Amino acid sequence: MTEMLETVEVETGPQPDAAVVWLHGLGADGHDFEPLVPEMRWPGAPAMRFVFPHAPVRPVTINGGMPMRAWYDIVSLGTGRDHDQQGIADSVDQVARLVRRERQRGIAAGRIVLAGFSQGGAIALQAALRFPEKLAGLIALSTYLLLDHRLAAEAHEANLGLPVFVGHGTHDPMVPYRLGEQLAGRLRDLGCAVEWRSYAMPHSVCPEEVIDLAAWLRARLS
Repeated sequence: MTEMLETVEVETGPQPDAAVVWLHGLGADGHDFEPLVPEMRWPGAPAMRFVFPHAPVRPVTINGGMPMRAWYDIVSLGTGRDHDQQGIADSVDQVARLVRRERQRGIAAGRIVLAGFSQGGAIALQAALRFPEKLAGLIALSTYLLLDHRLAAEAHEANLGLPVFVGHGTHDPMVPYRLGEQLAGRLRDLGCAVEWRSYAMPHSVCPEEVIDLAAWLRARLS
């Protein structure tokens, strides 16, 4: 069994009744999106727990084998994104354990959102679509779909209609814009309720996207 990931946790009030598990991108850590927590609040918002896990440190081939925080190894930015199937599977299992821990803490599955940016978004997608209980939603930022050929067989029926926010930059040099478009279309094919947003930005998050994210989260968790 894989180890429980170390996490950064921020609670917006006592006794949270909703949770967001948010995965960082390649080479970052759990603190990366922590500053956005205040932007995810709204008048009358419920108490929420934001869980930002640290990915394990591992060598990454596209970066010359340099060890860094990564959810799996990436061999190339082309067809090699899903080469490390064991690493992908291990990270999906670790993220699912974090979701189950929130369930054990008393938060209903329908009050849990999985979120991720870039490589973290790719793992959030894998974990959410395979989770056996209906989740509140999924946030997929500047990311792409891994192991598409296995998705139809492995996706759990509980989350085939999952609400998904997909945001992508039109000038993204790391994850081409077309991959975001393809992801949104594939999720719609599976029956997911996709909100697709594009922004004039590179491989990043912009203020407009943060505003849209907060509105989407409010619709899911109010």
